[in-house]
Amino acid sequence: MALRRGFGVVLALLSAAILISLAGVALLWIVTSRQPTVAEHSTLVLDLRTDLREASPDDVVQQFLAGRQPQTLSAVIENLRKAKIDKRIGAVIITPSGLQAPLWGKVQELRDAIVDFRRSGKPAIAYLEYGDDRTYYLATACSQIFLMPTSSLDLNGLASYDLFLRGTLDKFGVYPDFLHIGAYKTAANTFTEKTYTPAHREMSESLNRDMFDQLVRGIADGRKKNAADVQALIDQGPFLASEALRAGLVDGLAYYDQLDDRLKLPGGGDREVNTREYANVAARSLGLNKGPRIALIYAAGVIVSGESGYDAMSGPVLGSDTLIRHIRQVRDDGSIKAIVVRVDSPGGSAVASDAIWRELVITRDQKRDRPLVVSMSDLAASGGYYIAMAAPHIVAQPATLTGSIGIVAGKLVTGGTWGKIGANIESISSGRNAEIYSPARPFNDSERAELTASLESFYKQFVEKAAQARRMPFAKVDAVAQGRVWTGRQAKEIGLVDELGGLDRAIAVAKQRARIPADSDVEVVVYPPRRNVYELIAESFQAEDRAGLALSALLPAQDRRELAFLTAPLRLFRSGEPLALMPYMSIR
Repeated sequence: MALRRGFGVVLALLSAAILISLAGVALLWIVTSRQPTVAEHSTLVLDLRTDLREASPDDVVQQFLAGRQPQTLSAVIENLRKAKIDKRIGAVIITPSGLQAPLWGKVQELRDAIVDFRRSGKPAIAYLEYGDDRTYYLATACSQIFLMPTSSLDLNGLASYDLFLRGTLDKFGVYPDFLHIGAYKTAANTFTEKTYTPAHREMSESLNRDMFDQLVRGIADGRKKNAADVQALIDQGPFLASEALRAGLVDGLAYYDQLDDRLKLPGGGDREVNTREYANVAARSLGLNKGPRIALIYAAGVIVSGESGYDAMSGPVLGSDTLIRHIRQVRDDGSIKAIVVRVDSPGGSAVASDAIWRELVITRDQKRDRPLVVSMSDLAASGGYYIAMAAPHIVAQPATLTGSIGIVAGKLVTGGTWGKIGANIESISSGRNAEIYSPARPFNDSERAELTASLESFYKQFVEKAAQARRMPFAKVDAVAQGRVWTGRQAKEIGLVDELGGLDRAIAVAKQRARIPADSDVEVVVYPPRRNVYELIAESFQAEDRAGLALSALLPAQDRRELAFLTAPLRLFRSGEPLALMPYMSIR
């Protein structure tokens, strides 16, 4: 009885702690949502300690554990867009040293936004406590770059890393039995190979070269240098602060408190407004986000069947049922003049990708007076490219990773693992292929033939749909498909995308096709709509993966992404489910 009473007390205390924490989050939400007072001649400070995700997690407990709500890419760009026309803002200081963006597409989009801000005539200054390739590339969009005197500029070039686990699996008695269509469909190579296959190496080298060329050209344009000279400088990196100054890579060495004396900022250093405060300045108060309505549908995350959610390791999970529901809401809304789908996905379930594609095709064909445009973010590959094919016009960043037109399926056979500890798996089944996904043995000839036929059929449909969408012969698409990943710049050259640019360019295209004047602003209606704090708190009690969330909070961002990829087939998909999923790529 005493034990039961003690357990009840502990449970009550735990429940009270959770309620108090959630109440605190709600109060913080309300307080921080108030529109701030911005003084004349203020300087906006954009602190980019963020991974530039497309949308904030809907899980309020995850936000609470993270310490604050993460900045999204759209929120940062919106701040720049507002500051460009806000007469109270005289300059912007950008501090990108805490940037954790794993890929390059979003970094390019933010860089473009900084360049656009500078068209106002207002200065944009970059301050680096530390600089690596990504943060320096971003900083070169600014009019001046300052580096902390005791820091370094680690401008070294780009290295790509691929992890191969076959040797490890062999030691544990695990046999990876995977099939794929396309020589470049390397998503399973992590498990099946001990090193690069020739096709895998060719693809990785091509992506690395193209990304490095984009890095060099961006720095050359920003610093007004010759591309060959920039490449030679990169070969000399990393740089001490004094060396970076002598090489003309930065404009000055200073501590943050010295910037005001160096720059004579309007209003002085005491009139600063930070990123999160300025985010609460309503765009409408500055005359933005008004006019004809354009729907912006976010398709972000690994694609699965069912409802969307948030995976502690992988981040956003894109559920086909959820996205289809939002597509139908947009289709039924007569006030919507155009539709932009923002894709940031490495793919996932082939079936779920096809279901989303179909719903977008229905919307495109039934509402021909409403143009459909796709904007590609960091990733729009495999299943991500599959859903993008529904749009007659595709806009991608030069660094977007896309393509990966192919399919893979298989299983990890763990019978050998159990045998190492004296265990044995026996089975009884009815039906010739009832044990096709048996964990105890590889596929037999009959099962392998059935699975191969299924994969070949899906691949053929994938290529046929791409050929029809891109108005290209089947053979031409098949030649650039084969599971190969391309950068956005490469994809434009081979016809898989239409033009290069970010979300703003996709919206401009949508306006043009909807016959909305180019100089007219528009109201962007976002789907899924942002839920209020009460809805988030209610759903937080139903969250399932608190242990995974706590584990992910302890891991560095890069390690968390790698672990998420390695474990995704076990956590997010059914055994043997055909996957239109791109391979994991780490570019540092």
